[in-house]
Amino acid sequence: MRLAAEGLGGERGGETVFSGISFTLGEGEALTVTGPNGAGKSTLLRVICGLLPAFEGKVQFSGGGEAFPDVASACHYLGHRNAMKAELGVEENLRFWQEFMGEPHLPPFEALEMVGLGDIGHLPFGYLSTGQRRRASIARLLVSYRPVWLLDEPTSGLDKASEAQFADLMAVHLEDGGMIVAATHLPLGLKGARELRMGEAAI
Repeated sequence: MRLAAEGLGGERGGETVFSGISFTLGEGEALTVTGPNGAGKSTLLRVICGLLPAFEGKVQFSGGGEAFPDVASACHYLGHRNAMKAELGVEENLRFWQEFMGEPHLPPFEALEMVGLGDIGHLPFGYLSTGQRRRASIARLLVSYRPVWLLDEPTSGLDKASEAQFADLMAVHLEDGGMIVAATHLPLGLKGARELRMGEAAI
């Protein structure tokens, strides 16, 4: 499988925030996207997965077969918002996303075990602390399989132990042939990841 961006440009509010971004990722490879606030890191991730249109350039995903014929079908997107309904139980939220995304991977209770929340799946999502909400959202990456993880400040709200736990989950995903593009201000523990600094030369 291969993810390729060629000459990407993105806009926000009608103004260009970046242009000329190119990169390629193969199985087991990761890219961290860094740069100051306002450089367009979040916009880039949204353009890659199709939530925002590119005003120039293109993104292509190949080698995914019938299961993942294009970029949209191949991506998990974890943004600043956790994309969970506050009034629903944590496991209910994960079951919804598993049915919506398809390609079941782990049962919700097992995904919660993987992020250290195995005993609170029955609680409404709105009852959780900030860190627990982020960990539950990370569990969403595990209930359905997608080869490409697009992560926007994924460790926001996590303590050191949870950061290390998530680093292990990312490592397993890469070992299984997945790919990761992560916008971050903090080290994520992604060994061997390349870095794209917004506003600098393409890689």
